[in-house]
Amino acid sequence: MERVLLVCALASILSVLFITVFVFAEGLPLFRSVSVREFLFGTNWQPASASAPHYGILSFIVGTLVVTFAALLLGVPIGLACGIFLAEIATGRLARALRTVVELLAGIPSVVYGFFGAAVISRLIRNLFGGTGYGVLAAAIILAIMILPTLVSITEVSIRSVPAEYREASLAIGATGTQTIGRILLPTARSGILAGIVLGIGRAIGETMAVLMVGGNAPIMPTGLLSMVRTLTMNIVTDMGYASGLHLTALFATSMVLFILIMILNGAVMTISRRAIRQRT
Repeated sequence: MERVLLVCALASILSVLFITVFVFAEGLPLFRSVSVREFLFGTNWQPASASAPHYGILSFIVGTLVVTFAALLLGVPIGLACGIFLAEIATGRLARALRTVVELLAGIPSVVYGFFGAAVISRLIRNLFGGTGYGVLAAAIILAIMILPTLVSITEVSIRSVPAEYREASLAIGATGTQTIGRILLPTARSGILAGIVLGIGRAIGETMAVLMVGGNAPIMPTGLLSMVRTLTMNIVTDMGYASGLHLTALFATSMVLFILIMILNGAVMTISRRAIRQRT
């Protein structure tokens, strides 16, 4: 049985390794024809131009980061609050009902989220703020809703995993329930909560269909919350159907940049988490 488990673990590692090698092998040849500077810092994406094609993805990188962090700003406070409520306050039927709703949110297909965003969120933004309604704000709201199940579930599990002695000791010396949550439970469960945020970041950056339906899919640099946007994943799925030659290679290079971006963000958050664990220890 130990050997079976070892094979399964190695299969997971090899899968990631093979995907990484494939993406980089298909994407790196682009830089024989296009400079790294032009690709990463150019804002002009015109791969179909017969005279002078351009492959600049800076606007897509900025759009990805803006939409992701806007979604985190909206989703993380709500997810943490809901997780704390389920772990420490809610009981009985209310707790069961909320957990059921969270589980249902996790099971809804992304295209349904996108349709809801296009039919409701975008229309509401258009009526309140003007414009088309499609853009950074609509995409951020939809992504915030989509990452809530992950944030809520992991926050609840992390808080429940804190030893009961910590909670009892805090209450025994006169701390209130709110003080116990804010000064004892949350700092102790910080590493687990940060892991949930990492998963939320991965979900937000990698989401394609829902963002494609509400983001506007305009290959321009976003200038505000109401500006239309195209993310890295949107660019890949938009052009993949008809791309060929250097254009196709540029899409693989885009996926390579997306891969590196996710690794950098995950590594940064995990480093913060390890430092928090060392400080607590």
